[in-house]
Amino acid sequence: MAASMEGLEIQPEISNNYKSDSLLRLAGRRFFRQRSALIGMIILGTLIFVAIFASQIAPYDPNQVLIDIEDITQRQDPCIHLLGCPKDQAQHIMGIDGNFRDEFSRVIHGTRVSLFIGFTTVGLAIVAGTLIGAVSGYAGGWVDNIIMRLMDVILAFPSFLLAIAIITVLGRGLQNALYAIAIVYTPQFARVVRASVLSVKEKEFVSASRALGAGSFRLLFIRILPNAIAPLIVTGTLGIASAILEAAALSFLGLGAQPPLSEWGTMLGTDRNQVFSAPHLVFYPGISIMITVLAFNLLGDGLRDALDPRLANKASK
Repeated sequence: MAASMEGLEIQPEISNNYKSDSLLRLAGRRFFRQRSALIGMIILGTLIFVAIFASQIAPYDPNQVLIDIEDITQRQDPCIHLLGCPKDQAQHIMGIDGNFRDEFSRVIHGTRVSLFIGFTTVGLAIVAGTLIGAVSGYAGGWVDNIIMRLMDVILAFPSFLLAIAIITVLGRGLQNALYAIAIVYTPQFARVVRASVLSVKEKEFVSASRALGAGSFRLLFIRILPNAIAPLIVTGTLGIASAILEAAALSFLGLGAQPPLSEWGTMLGTDRNQVFSAPHLVFYPGISIMITVLAFNLLGDGLRDALDPRLANKASK
């Protein structure tokens, strides 16, 4: 009897590992066949490179006032020597803002701030949402009902307005904005994880592990969760784009990152009145936000198509 029970434990494990390996390979092949996903990955890789080496790429400190360094008495338009700018004038690729700071350096360092905001907020939301959704889906019953009703209450509010309300309570600042956005996005990840856990916990290999005496902790965190994270990866990737947008909007309103921090939303808010007299001061931060969000959206769409079981089944036929 013991020998047969051991066979029950080993057989599902081998079958499950083999199946997971095959699905990962298939998902990888599908992902690298999508041009849009590859474009998103290349753009994101470039942004990460710029964020890591921002101090080396930027010619000036982002908060450095250039009045004492250069003969500057007013805001200047972009000056690029290759495009005909006088050689005797200092080169500023994106011009100089109203506070006499190099716009290019601020945009470059803004990449680091925006990516930090996106990864941090979504990371916090994923950790909290995974724990909440996993416990809710695995426990079921009244525990599931209470937790999900609380999540529904949070989802009932418009996310941006709820983030503003949370910041109003916590106070202005980048740190509080990170907490607010993480709280707003937690229910989305909780619902995704709960749905996956409800599906995976009925699989045969989970029943076999339960019959062999595996405890609830091992079943949930060792057997169920690793097989339920594929939808979470896609949701998280797309969530980073939304988090960067919301953080920029909060900073634009003066609730998130505060001057002189070189955050794209703050830069837009500071120079919004210069949109007609100096449109470049609004254009470059705005286009940076657009490119970053586009990269995450393209990557998320590619991951969704690659990890979709229905598409995988069609490809294998």
